Amino acid sequence: MEIRKHVFVLFLLLLIIFNSTKASLAYTYYALDPIGFVENLCENKDKPELQCNGKCQLMKIAESQNSDQNIPKSIIDFKELILYPSPNTSFQLTQAKTTKRLHFLSHYLNLYTFNNTNYCFHPPRV
Repeated sequence: MEIRKHVFVLFLLLLIIFNSTKASLAYTYYALDPIGFVENLCENKDKPELQCNGKCQLMKIAESQNSDQNIPKSIIDFKELILYPSPNTSFQLTQAKTTKRLHFLSHYLNLYTFNNTNYCFHPPRV
């Protein structure tokens, strides 16, 4: 059972990696073996006057990669969102009762001091 989980996770990981590097692998294949790329993947073999040499297939791969990434997904359709007013509710706050007053909390110490100076640092001008 444990081995199945590892194999399944490894399979999904490889699938994600392959899907994200699909365009890079196609460009690498074209750069390393352009003749084999044209023979195996080119759609315009019968039309040599176009002189595409496999670049049409590279453009399709790049467009499919970009179209998958650039489509924003809308989670909420605001046209179908219905808002209902909520009735006014009143809240009553209760005061907490303290049973014992601590000595150090009864004295207030104001440790704030104010230093009034007219000096202001300016960086050197160039």
